[in-house]
Amino acid sequence: MKAINPWINFSGNAEEAFTFYKSVFGGAFTKIIRFKDLATDEFPVAANEAEKIMYIGLPIGKNNVLIANDVPEFMGRVNENENRSKIAVSTDSREEADKIFYGLSAGGAVEGPIGDDTPWGTYAGMFRDKYGIEWIVEFDPAVA
Repeated sequence: MKAINPWINFSGNAEEAFTFYKSVFGGAFTKIIRFKDLATDEFPVAANEAEKIMYIGLPIGKNNVLIANDVPEFMGRVNENENRSKIAVSTDSREEADKIFYGLSAGGAVEGPIGDDTPWGTYAGMFRDKYGIEWIVEFDPAVA
């Protein structure tokens, strides 16, 4: 398998969320496509949707890309706080795990503090970020 790339739906704040994620992970967006970029006579885009994100990609690590879009209003509202899926991030060190955990959880809600007390024997923590997206960050010394 080449990669698994999580794709997150947002209700109009994908760009804000990804700017925050970029501040933690670093890197640069691979591309940003707005709904106005796709507008045609056959696919009209309402003025209030024009600047919303149709696609944004942020490379994470060597082979993975975190991807997102805003869901247009005509498709219904996305409630990130009802999303019970989690994005799992495996790190190369405890220091990297701490940086990502504390960076992404800022302004969010920690569900499981980062530490060595996981049942599966890794250094891990779990939280919901300030955008309602759930994350697990872990470092497994057995595979380091």
